[in-house]
Order: sequence, then C-alpha cells, then structure tokens
Amino acid sequence: MVSADVARNIVGIIGNVISFGLFLSPVPTFWRICKAKNVEEFKPDPYLATLMNCLLWFFYGLPIVHPNSTLVLTINGIGLVIEGAYIIIFIIYAAKNTRWKMLGVLAIQAAFMAAVVAGVLVGAHTHEKRSMIVGILCVIFGSIMYASPLTIMGKVIRTKSVEYMPFFLSLVNFLNGLCWTGYALIKFDIYITIPNALGTIFGLIQLILYGYYYRSTPKKGKNVELPTVLTKNAVTSGNVSVTIEK
Repeated sequence: MVSADVARNIVGIIGNVISFGLFLSPVPTFWRICKAKNVEEFKPDPYLATLMNCLLWFFYGLPIVHPNSTLVLTINGIGLVIEGAYIIIFIIYAAKNTRWKMLGVLAIQAAFMAAVVAGVLVGAHTHEKRSMIVGILCVIFGSIMYASPLTIMGKVIRTKSVEYMPFFLSLVNFLNGLCWTGYALIKFDIYITIPNALGTIFGLIQLILYGYYYRSTPKKGKNVELPTVLTKNAVTSGNVSVTIEK
C-alpha cells in the first residue's frame, strides 16, 4: 500500500506539471498582444495577482519558514519568472494610464513583500509560527488570484462573448486547483486547501460560462480584396472589400 507521503509527493509532482501548464497557458494571449502591439481589452489583474501569490508561496516553501516543501518552492519560483515576463510585456504595450497603475501596484506589492519577510523573520522564531503567518497570507492572496478572473467573467456575461477568456487558461486553472486541493487533503494543510478549493470552484464556473457563451461569441472575419467587374462604359477601376467568416 502506498504511504501518505509517497502519494502526496506523486500528486505534488502532477500538480507541478499542471501548474507549469497554467503558467504557460497565457502564451497565446501574449503572442497576440505582441503581434498587435496592443493589449486590446485584456486585463492585467490575473497576472499581478498571480505574481503576488507566487511570491508568498515561494517564501512559504523556504526551509526557514516551512521545511520539506520543495515542490511548493520550485513551481512558484518558476511561476515568478514566467509571470514577471508577462507583466513586462503588458507594461510595454498597455496604454499610459494602465501602465502607471500597474507600476503602482507592483511598487505596493514589493513594499508589502519586504515588510512580510522582515516581520516574519524578526518577529516569529519557530517554523510553526512562521508557517501560520505566511500561510494565512497565502490563503488570502491565493484566493484573490483565483478570484481575479471574476472581472473577465463579468465581461463575458455582459458581452455574451468568451473572446477575452481563453478556454485553455480556464481549463488548466480548474485542473490546477483540483490537483493541489487533493495534495493538501492527503496530509492536511489548511493553507493550501482553502485557496485551491476556491480555485477549483472558480475554474469550474469559467468552464460553464465558456460552454454557455461560446456559440454567441462573434466570429472574427478577414477582409479579402476582390476586383470590381468592369463594364465597357467604366472609366475607372477599384476594389471592393468583402468579409469572409472563418
């Protein structure tokens, strides 16, 4: 029979793979942004929230806070690098007011994180106390990260369009929450359970919305230039543009 520790490690490895997929899932979105040189109507909220979440979980996974949390530490370290790259791209192509708002949020996050690290290391002298303080913060910001797509879900409902809520991101978000909830329940860790259980619920809601509004999403067309038909009385020629649905 597989021990709880072995089972937890197996689920944790699967969770790392899924989380890596979650971090990479916005790549098509950012490829589109780079090609258009415009963030269009995409929101930076999920990426800012995920960056803060990764910072806190990375700190939580350090041996000085919560020993034997290598799987938590590695995946959130990778997440920090990837989310940082997304945010840099977003800042480059965002409108000026959005850019300044993002820089303001990043400054607040950096100051908050510095205060947390200093407060925990100076004020808490046992792993239990450090794990509890950082764990509570992880619950709060993990819940915010999973709830951040609510702004997009509201847009989907208002516009009856899923154009700005990528399916793959919603699917991996759901699977990620489900896997890490299982990981936390095998050897109960309330700090991992709460935000990931919420992530499972929010991910499922996104998938339901995607299925419901997919058909009502306007299909993008492309313009094709066709020559005009010339008559014997015509003295000029030109082009007409028709739209062909994909």
